[in-house]
Amino acid sequence: MRTDYISTDSVSALLWALTPSDKLICELCLATGWRISDIVSLTSEELSRALAMKKPRLHIVEDKTGKRSTKTVSLDLLERMQQQSGRIYVFEGRDDYRKHRTRQAVYLDIKRVAKRFGIKCNIAPHSLRKNYAVWCFDEYGLEKTQKELNHDNVECTLFYVLSRELQSRHGIQKNKKSRS
Repeated sequence: MRTDYISTDSVSALLWALTPSDKLICELCLATGWRISDIVSLTSEELSRALAMKKPRLHIVEDKTGKRSTKTVSLDLLERMQQQSGRIYVFEGRDDYRKHRTRQAVYLDIKRVAKRFGIKCNIAPHSLRKNYAVWCFDEYGLEKTQKELNHDNVECTLFYVLSRELQSRHGIQKNKKSRS
């Protein structure tokens, strides 16, 4: 099942209600467009290197594709990440500091919050990547968004940037069906 784009109000409610660690993970996803699996595996060493730079940048190798990605991240966000950073990973696992937080743990926290706030769409960590794509498209256009998401083909990027429109139309169709 595909995840949905979520409204700005839903994103705000989500960030407000998440655990502090998961909130930071989601904020980094919204700031970079990276997948949750790549964010939770960030090392404390990589974070320290970014904080030492004049223009703080984080570097990853995408787990899914093996592609490199570098993003400029606000000093405020990096400093908040540093405050809770673990010995090896920025986002430590619950039971073992030698393991990073799992994407499934973030998924469950997001689902808990969505249920609590009555968010009806299929919200999951990947929804935030779609929100980033829509924002990037609105600001910079399709070509830049494709580059930012590290997509090889524009069709994949279009699926992301049109998710807001698709979600809007889906919501309208749901309402029409419920009236019948």
